[in-house]
Amino acid sequence: MPTFTARAAIAMLTLSVLFACGGASDADETPTVQRSPLLRPDNYSETAPDEYRVTLETSAGTVVIQVHRDWAPLGADRFYNLAKGGFYDDSRIYRVVDGFMAQFGLNADPYVNQVWKKEFLVDDPVVETNARGRVAFAKGGRHTRTTELFISYKDNSALDEEGFAPLGEVVEGMDVVDSFYAEYGDGPPRGDGPYQAMAQARGNEYLDADYPELTRILSVTVTPGG
Repeated sequence: MPTFTARAAIAMLTLSVLFACGGASDADETPTVQRSPLLRPDNYSETAPDEYRVTLETSAGTVVIQVHRDWAPLGADRFYNLAKGGFYDDSRIYRVVDGFMAQFGLNADPYVNQVWKKEFLVDDPVVETNARGRVAFAKGGRHTRTTELFISYKDNSALDEEGFAPLGEVVEGMDVVDSFYAEYGDGPPRGDGPYQAMAQARGNEYLDADYPELTRILSVTVTPGG
């Protein structure tokens, strides 16, 4: 029969083993941090169909955009890949200027925005005009298109000469576009609305805290064809 000292040693060894097993179990149950696929832009280079539709389910209603690849091939390909990949899901229509346009295209996740902000597209030639309801990529100069788009509220044909190439147009829900929340106005320095650089750097955390009434894009679906 083991002595008291031997029994104590065996008990201590048993507790040690149980503790080690428990620790391993806890470690195995630690949630795995999932990296967003959108952090790898190289995976989003598929050629778009000649015609496709993008449906935006927003907090104001449904908007359907018909995209024509022959209007702006590079822009149509980028929009197709981002929309199909979920880039615009749970995003905000953060810049709405009455009588001019409504702009969206910043991801909810600031880390995703940081990756995509340098994924510049070469400009497409402008073959269609920026009429009311037309959709084009926003840009800050030559060959600077990335992820943001705008929908024209009026005839913005003056933008044609500046190289803004429409890639499609709203075919359903222009009344919804007209109702996008616009009370915050344009961003600095032209107004007190959302600051683009801050929205890019902090994502929805910033927009939802400081501009909670913004119209939201809840989900986006892509359908080939017309």
